[in-house]
Amino acid sequence: MTGPERVTAGDDRPAGAADGTPGGRPPRRSGLRNPERAVRGLGAGTLSLEALVLVLAIQPIRVVGGDLGGAAIGAVVALAVAAVLLAGMMRRPWAWHAGTALQGLLMLAGLLHWSLLVLGVVFALVWAYALHVRRVILG
Repeated sequence: MTGPERVTAGDDRPAGAADGTPGGRPPRRSGLRNPERAVRGLGAGTLSLEALVLVLAIQPIRVVGGDLGGAAIGAVVALAVAAVLLAGMMRRPWAWHAGTALQGLLMLAGLLHWSLLVLGVVFALVWAYALHVRRVILG
């Protein structure tokens, strides 16, 4: 072996790794200056995009998908408003749980129209990814 990968006698760690990390470096961080803020931005962005898609989906669903009644339109608008409000409250720890519940409510709105179930599944997958990224970054 050559260079920094040299092993000292009786020790199987590379030279300079007194604390058990490669090369004696501190544990690797995410590289973000403020990881909490970045994760909040991810959650808020996801919910904002969901609200935008929900509002913009009303007319195409009515034209292509058939009978989107007043109850379904009201539910879509209410879910979009809730998503915007939650996006603004991402500093609160409970907002992540409420965002998860919002995804369930959107899928439940699929009882009013099948396309809402499709949107619910898509955004539930996106939200699950956001939760995964949050867990990886914040630990």
